[in-house]
Amino acid sequence: MTRHVREPLVGVATNRYSDAMTVALAILLSAAAMTLIVGVRYLLASAGFAFATRARHPGLYRGLDAQIAKEIRWSLLSAAIYGIPAGVVAWGWQNRGWTAIYTDTHDWPLWYLPLSVLTYLVAHDTWFYWTHRWMHQPKWFRIAHAVHHASRPPTAWAAMAFHPIEALTGAVVIPALVFVIPIHTGALALVLTIMTVMGVTNHMGWEMFPRFLWGGRVGGWLITASHHQRHHERYGCNYGLYFRVWDRLCGTDGGLGDFEKERARADRRAARAAVRGGDGDVAGGHADRHA
Repeated sequence: MTRHVREPLVGVATNRYSDAMTVALAILLSAAAMTLIVGVRYLLASAGFAFATRARHPGLYRGLDAQIAKEIRWSLLSAAIYGIPAGVVAWGWQNRGWTAIYTDTHDWPLWYLPLSVLTYLVAHDTWFYWTHRWMHQPKWFRIAHAVHHASRPPTAWAAMAFHPIEALTGAVVIPALVFVIPIHTGALALVLTIMTVMGVTNHMGWEMFPRFLWGGRVGGWLITASHHQRHHERYGCNYGLYFRVWDRLCGTDGGLGDFEKERARADRRAARAAVRGGDGDVAGGHADRHA
């Protein structure tokens, strides 16, 4: 009798263990897939805008090869930190009904689609502003945020060049929002696209948007490369991501940056590189004559 009771219990325990391992493997694969997606998205976006920079402002990144290599390494590490929570949440949404993500446009009124996008951007901007200011406290700047500011000047490859601590603060915000604010999959894709494009273009060292978006009345409230450039020049201002609202309210808006100074630095780097190359040619010529 005891033997017959034990055998089903062992079978139940084995099945539960097998089910748990299957779920764990599925979550692991989802996290790996999302890490790959985030990494490839970063590489494609940064490469695209780096190519645009080379076409529009030749020589702007000259002499920065070693810095760019570091930016790529830190960014790919950040891709994993962003990808893991996103992958876990994606699995839970598809298999357990987690999150407030929806796919049927009839679930919410059509007017809610743009409102949800704006709500996510405002919430993300708020989180970014305050965590970014926190990262500029001396202790945390030294521990973590200095990695990002080691890019002098930042390039199109610096968008995700974060220390893991800083990457973690950025990685949790969108996965957390999808649990509390309903959003359509298409609207969420738009939010992620805006996040990627602004992250890259804000660091690429020149302004791609028309003047009214950064220099006019509208530009007084939006953040583009011109605004974020000033942050990398002065550090203690311009902490926002999409909007200048928090910077204005908190007295941390430092205005727009000066791209001409950075282009002058790029010219000086190019001149130094040319001199070094010329010295090498002269040395080579002497060697040839002595030979």
